[in-house]
Amino acid sequence: MKAQSLQDRMLAALAPAMHAGPPEKWQQRKSALMRERLVSAAIDCLVRDGYPGLTTAAVAGACDVSRGAMHHHFPTRMELVGAVVEQVVYHRMRTFLQDYFAAVAARRQDEPMIELACEAHWRSVQTREYAAWIELALAARTDAELAAIFEPAARRYDAVWTSEMIEAFPQWREDWDNLKLAHDFTSAVHTGMLLHAPVFGTGERLERLRRFAASTMQRLSEEGEASGRTGV
Repeated sequence: MKAQSLQDRMLAALAPAMHAGPPEKWQQRKSALMRERLVSAAIDCLVRDGYPGLTTAAVAGACDVSRGAMHHHFPTRMELVGAVVEQVVYHRMRTFLQDYFAAVAARRQDEPMIELACEAHWRSVQTREYAAWIELALAARTDAELAAIFEPAARRYDAVWTSEMIEAFPQWREDWDNLKLAHDFTSAVHTGMLLHAPVFGTGERLERLRRFAASTMQRLSEEGEASGRTGV
């Protein structure tokens, strides 16, 4: 499957409405643009002030819109939170896919594709949207109302990723467990690296850990290829 087709299929499966493109009618496009502006401001509030700082009043103030205009688009805080969750989940997938397939297109012949995937994933978790993802994930641990919105979206992301990325790594079709393990390992390590950055710093210690994660992924890839050749 071609890269663009795979990206479109994964993003459409993850968030059909967001991937459908802008509305045709001008008034609808204008409304959609305002919603995007409000959601973007909400993400900034979330990253800057944490989940308690994500309020309709704060977002309205950041966008310099009236409370009435804010409530027209998002009548309640949780409707705003739901839109933020959808945007963050969608952007996380889109950012990785665009980066990864661009790197594949430019790769040297001897450059392992699995390392390109690790590097692209590491870049994707350093975005403001992923910072928002972490804030939401942490807050959802103790906020049942948020958890009811965030956890299904996170599980949908995981399901789409797991079922579709095998198209990008056909050598792992016979080694599904290694594919899933590699993804889970990289996600857990990279998120842990971000959370430990204040202690580890951003220098050699973190870089060694990043290289270790990539080399571990490469070994899993080689194991998958070997088992595919031998049928074991």
